[in-house]
Amino acid sequence: MAKIPNPIDVHVGGRVRLRRTLLGMSQEKLGQAVSLTFQQIQKYERGANRIGSSRLYQFAQVLDVPVSFFFDDMPASVTGRGPGLSEDSVEKFEQDQFVRRETLELVRAYYKITDPLVRKRVFELTKAISGIAGVTGEVAEGQ
Repeated sequence: MAKIPNPIDVHVGGRVRLRRTLLGMSQEKLGQAVSLTFQQIQKYERGANRIGSSRLYQFAQVLDVPVSFFFDDMPASVTGRGPGLSEDSVEKFEQDQFVRRETLELVRAYYKITDPLVRKRVFELTKAISGIAGVTGEVAEGQ
């Protein structure tokens, strides 16, 4: 019988992957920084292996985040807590979109733009295009 990963381990591993990807770091490079193989990093990121506190601290140091980062945005289904007054389905949708590879690559590419004025214009262009495309992704007539 296959062992089912603990949802907290899956979440923490996903946050390791999120930060590593945002930094443009490979699993191999992260593994070298903490004396692990990329296969071990894969297992941590999938939640197949539980990350101990000292290892989590190492990841936080290498990935330049506080340890608490790995527990941020943990869904209520994992914590066992119901939604609070400010939580709703829009926040869940936004969190799901943020962990997609496409989103991470877009954010990395955006921050590689060194000219602040160009970066601001790309941001404004993206907002304008999303307003025109609307929810369906089709360009509105007359635009």
